Amino acid sequence: MADVNRGNRPLSPHLTIYRPQLTSMTSILTRITGNAMLVAALMIVWWFLAAASSAEYFAIANGFVTSWFGDLIMFFSLLGLWYHTLAGIRHLIWDNGHAMDIPTAEKLGWACLGGSVVLTILTALIV
Repeated sequence: MADVNRGNRPLSPHLTIYRPQLTSMTSILTRITGNAMLVAALMIVWWFLAAASSAEYFAIANGFVTSWFGDLIMFFSLLGLWYHTLAGIRHLIWDNGHAMDIPTAEKLGWACLGGSVVLTILTALIV
């Protein structure tokens, strides 16, 4: 028999019904950081191509890469790189069937977030 109340309920979970969990947010953030690191990669490739082209073109590219905006892009790319690395380690742990319960998975999520911030600051201070 057909469901007569189909029009009175949402077809899929919506934010008014579904509350995002830390594990889903960190999974989305892993995808975002993976794609965002492409910006820095393209900037570095541009810098290398400019170095191979001419001194004048390299001066333009180097001026951008070493500007405050270029430094900001590189800093956040470093943060994304550390986060993406730690999230990859977390997925390797999960692939081996460990830490699959929700409390441990949430602890690993917080460890990825906090660890990436700490490692980014340490790397920025050292380099």
